Amino acid sequence: MTRQIRSLPALIALGAGAMTISACASVAPTAVPAAYLQTSPLDVNAIQVEKRTEFLEVSIDAYASELSSSDRARIREFLGGYVKRGHGPLVLSLPQVSSNPQLAVAAIAEARAIAWDMGVEYEEMSGTAHGARSAASEPMILAYQSYEAIAPHCPPKSTIDFSNIDSNNHLPTLGCSVRTNLAAMIIDPGDLLGNRPLDPSDLSRREVILEKFRAGQPTASERSNQESGAVSSAVR
Repeated sequence: MTRQIRSLPALIALGAGAMTISACASVAPTAVPAAYLQTSPLDVNAIQVEKRTEFLEVSIDAYASELSSSDRARIREFLGGYVKRGHGPLVLSLPQVSSNPQLAVAAIAEARAIAWDMGVEYEEMSGTAHGARSAASEPMILAYQSYEAIAPHCPPKSTIDFSNIDSNNHLPTLGCSVRTNLAAMIIDPGDLLGNRPLDPSDLSRREVILEKFRAGQPTASERSNQESGAVSSAVR
């Protein structure tokens, strides 16, 4: 039996070639960036949320005995914003230096009463004072915390190369317009932070639906003739 012995240089060259082929197979060229594998499309063009302080100053007239109708309207409009998107306590600040201290106290009391009528609980109100060292008469101040939705910056479509098909990755503009519209439409941006507790579910209603499902009955609410979604014969 004849054995063929290869030379040492030939064996070294053969081993180096095998290592090169193995390296090429494990590190194949790709157009997928590392960040693409670490995030999801939901992380692209996210809406940012910033906290801000809303406040209203109501001047105290030195010669008036009560708030004017325009001041009451401003207070109601301001409190309407607190009811819709306010977070934390509603701060009612009494001026310690005022040209009409009696009206200042009455204005705080009236603002508190208006807030109560609009559904704000007394536990949600916080009383304080300001302007102890002021040299001039200070206004009454109402304040609360709110959140502002900051829309993402959408790059112009002209800057995107739609003909680039090196990979099947999503484009950097994916969902940007939708997020921008959502930032403009959402009533309370604080909901994006998940701060608002969910209302309790209706357990009795869920049991009714479940029993109908088990019995093979329709689970939708019954509609009367006035609530029917059928198209009127007048337009057919």
